[in-house]
Amino acid sequence: MNKKVTIYDVAKLADVAISTVSRVLNGSLNVSDKTKTRVQEAITTLNFRPQVNARKLASKEPQMLAVAVPSFTTPFFNEVLKGVKDELKKTDLDIIIYNTGSKNPEKAVTNFFDRGSADAVILISIDVSDSLHKQLESSGIPTVLVNSQHNNYNYFMLNDYQGGFMAGEHLIHSGYERIGMISTPVKTRTSIQREKGFKDAFKKLDKDLKKEYFITGDTSKHAGFTEETGFEAINKYSNMSEFPEAIFCLNDSMALGALHAISRLGLRVPEDMAIIGYDNIKLSKYLDLTTIDQQMHTIGTQAISRLLAIIKNKDTQLFQTMINPILIPRGSTKNS
Repeated sequence: MNKKVTIYDVAKLADVAISTVSRVLNGSLNVSDKTKTRVQEAITTLNFRPQVNARKLASKEPQMLAVAVPSFTTPFFNEVLKGVKDELKKTDLDIIIYNTGSKNPEKAVTNFFDRGSADAVILISIDVSDSLHKQLESSGIPTVLVNSQHNNYNYFMLNDYQGGFMAGEHLIHSGYERIGMISTPVKTRTSIQREKGFKDAFKKLDKDLKKEYFITGDTSKHAGFTEETGFEAINKYSNMSEFPEAIFCLNDSMALGALHAISRLGLRVPEDMAIIGYDNIKLSKYLDLTTIDQQMHTIGTQAISRLLAIIKNKDTQLFQTMINPILIPRGSTKNS
């Protein structure tokens, strides 16, 4: 059976963005004659037949989904995107993934919509300000939020506070006394909520917080959710007279850097220092890393399902939910 030719194939052969192919198919005037010719030649060469798109145009159904995300390089976003793509295979929607960057994602999204490149959207970890809300509302674009919330939109919000609390509770119940945390140098909603939940576990269980064991790395790339941050923080611990017995890293990437630094110091996990991460990325399983699972792939598939429901019936009731994480205990926190 021959593989179905998609808009991706046309864009690749013509060496243009998917949104450009979409504009050519839509008959947009905002495409140069040279680019339009290149796209049309690619369509002819590949024998691409956009009959579905034509029917959508006639019925004014959405045909291009935009997924806006602050980064392509972090495991969290990649896993959510995988869930989106897997569920999207069941539909006729084409997709364009837009990297907004982490410095000012809202402005990047606004600029993206100004170009009229999409007619349905999923925003991942991007807050909806009043100005962005007005733009989305006036456009009538079906919208679903992931890891952000707004009263006027369907959203899937991650319970970072609960995940942080579970991490602290797990280490305390495992019998560790000297417990620390590796945090990010850049404070985001995610890092603040995970830290707060972790610290509140100590209050609830009547355990003393040892502030000297709460360390940040120095790397601000990706808000500090990187391997470098974990590596740097462990080296700061090495200057102390006594190491913590257990450490919570705000995500698995930081935990990977911490594991590497611990190994270089000649220490063992969990015998000398226990580690718990956050996100349950694929590599964590093979490193026997205890972690917090956010069900990222599932959230991606659910976001698409919800978006399709909105497209089918714009008057459908808002679905706004908090996704609770799951503790995945593994060998890195085993206190024998």
